Amino acid sequence: MKKVYGSAAEALDGLLFDGMTIAAGGFGLCGIPELLLQAIKEAGNKDLTFASNNAGVDDFGIGILLQTKQVKKMISSYVGENAEFMRQYLSGELELEFNPQGTLAERMRAGGCGIPGFYTKTGVGTQIAEGKEHKEFDGETYILERGIFADLSIVKAWKADTTGNCIFRKTARNFNPPAAMCGKTCIMEVEEIVEPGALDPDNIHLPGIYVHRLIQGEHEKRIEQRTVREA
Repeated sequence: MKKVYGSAAEALDGLLFDGMTIAAGGFGLCGIPELLLQAIKEAGNKDLTFASNNAGVDDFGIGILLQTKQVKKMISSYVGENAEFMRQYLSGELELEFNPQGTLAERMRAGGCGIPGFYTKTGVGTQIAEGKEHKEFDGETYILERGIFADLSIVKAWKADTTGNCIFRKTARNFNPPAAMCGKTCIMEVEEIVEPGALDPDNIHLPGIYVHRLIQGEHEKRIEQRTVREA
C-alpha cells in the first residue's frame, strides 16, 4: 500500500468533503499539521467540524480556516490566543463544544480504540455535565462522554519510516497520538521520512497501522509566545 505522497494536496485528494469532522493534533502552535491545514484552506471545503485542543492563532493553524469561514464547529478545550475564534463564538457564528483537556484526549483515544463512550468525574456539577448521562460508581458521580470518531485525522510528527511508524519531538507529541488514532483515515506530515528499520522499535510513539498517508515537508514551526530570559 502506498503511504508516501508528494504534497499535502496530493495526500488529501479524495478525502475532503463539506460537513466532515477532522481531528487535528497540536497544542497552540506546537506540533500542528501546518502544511495540511494550509492545503485544506486552499481546497475550500466548508462547514467543517474540528476536534482540536484549540485553533492556533488568527493567521496560523486552524485560525486560517476560521478566517475563511470554513469551520462550522470546534470541539476544543480553550480559545487560546485566537481573537477571531473568540469573536465568532461570542457572535454566534461558530459552534463550540468545550471539553476539559484530559476528556478531549481520552475521547480521541477512545474513538481510536473503538470505545463508544466512557465515564469520568471531570466536569460533574458544571456546565460540561449538562445534558449528559450521570451514573454512580462506588458512591461517586460520573458523567458519560462519547468517543470521537472523525472522518479524517491530520497530525504532525518528527520522523517516520515509510510504513508510518513515527516518533514525535518532545512536547510536540501532545494531542497528536490520540488525534491520529480516531480518524477513519490519518494523514501525517513529518520533517523526515526514513526507511523501515532506521527507527529503534523501542522509541516508536505511534505504530504505522494508524497512519494511512505520509508527507514530508519544510515547517515554519512558529512559536506562539516566545519567552526568554534577559541577556
